[in-house]
Amino acid sequence: MITSTTGPQPADFADVRATNLAVVLRFVREHAPCSRADIAASTGLNKATVSSLVADLIDRRLVRETGLTENRVGRPATMLVLDGSPYAAIGVEINVDYVSAVATGLAGERLLTWRRSFAGGSSVSQDVAAVAAVIRRVVGRMVKEERQILGLAVAVPGLVDVQGVVRFAPNLGWRDADISGDLAKALRDPGFSVQVDNDANLAALAEQRFGSHAGAADLVYLTGEIGVGAGVILDGRLRRGARGYSGELGHVQLDPDGPPCRCGRRGCLESMAGIAAVLRREPSPAEIQVEIEEVVRSARAGEAATLKILESAGRGLGRGVAVIANLLNPEVVILGGYYVPLAPWLLPAVRDEIAGRVLAPGGCEVVASALAHDAAALGGAARVLDSVDSGHLPGGASRLT
Repeated sequence: MITSTTGPQPADFADVRATNLAVVLRFVREHAPCSRADIAASTGLNKATVSSLVADLIDRRLVRETGLTENRVGRPATMLVLDGSPYAAIGVEINVDYVSAVATGLAGERLLTWRRSFAGGSSVSQDVAAVAAVIRRVVGRMVKEERQILGLAVAVPGLVDVQGVVRFAPNLGWRDADISGDLAKALRDPGFSVQVDNDANLAALAEQRFGSHAGAADLVYLTGEIGVGAGVILDGRLRRGARGYSGELGHVQLDPDGPPCRCGRRGCLESMAGIAAVLRREPSPAEIQVEIEEVVRSARAGEAATLKILESAGRGLGRGVAVIANLLNPEVVILGGYYVPLAPWLLPAVRDEIAGRVLAPGGCEVVASALAHDAAALGGAARVLDSVDSGHLPGGASRLT
């Protein structure tokens, strides 16, 4: 139960009320349709408090009534569901060769999905200007639909510290870039929060909220882009590490005598099972999609050389997954990005490899993402919705037009 027992000052009372509003909103999201009595019984809040909180959420158009239900013991009850029709959460992924954007409603329904080509790496200022132009178009579409922007979260393939500064994004050529601040300036103080996080972290949030294993308390997401990173959720929470740099699985050394890696060492997971290992060369960002499609065509045709390469990459990936599985014991490891179209040929080798390496009884489930290339952008929207669930409820309208 979340209550105040010490005669709080007004500011403290406001904090308690905001927390209780978030508790009720989360309950409705997870259990709708539900009644006020259901909320009171499950949260421990008294009925009068619940009625007041629900009235507040209805006024904010976060919750709405759907009528009476008689399929329950006692008198018919007025049922509640999420509303959120005036709101949108936006997630954006910046990658080497594309920018993708997703807008969702409060319940996670997709309102918009865009993907645009992107020639990143020229300079931080030029890259930010190009991304800001995409964001403006997304926000403009939402404004036309009379939706208030709840927030924006941006996924970047690189090291992002706990303050949201991109310390190093090698594939984009960025170092110590305050992308959050730069985007806010480029958007001219948009009136909503702009957050930045690592792409694997946000993709893991998307899987936990929207994916085929939604609700899993312990999962790991592996990116399958030019680099290999891991987003880690344990006990229901994203784990970023002390400075925000957790999950750099791609440069865990698996074989000191293995192939050379871009980091200067040999036998890293990325060099043995990354996309470059599948293509047998460093891919051009502009051509990677076409090259992966050619690998898929070749594998479907049963070409022995391609199947051998995919099996080798799958076994390397399996060794990396085994490290994660033995260290963290996740419920599931999810392969994303370009691993998704390659999954029919990678997964048998991955599963065979981990069968002899994972110590936990029952092993570790490994699956391909059902969210594919939208995962990181969807994770940005998920992070915004998580902040609403945590009590950051919408206030004034966005000023970006």
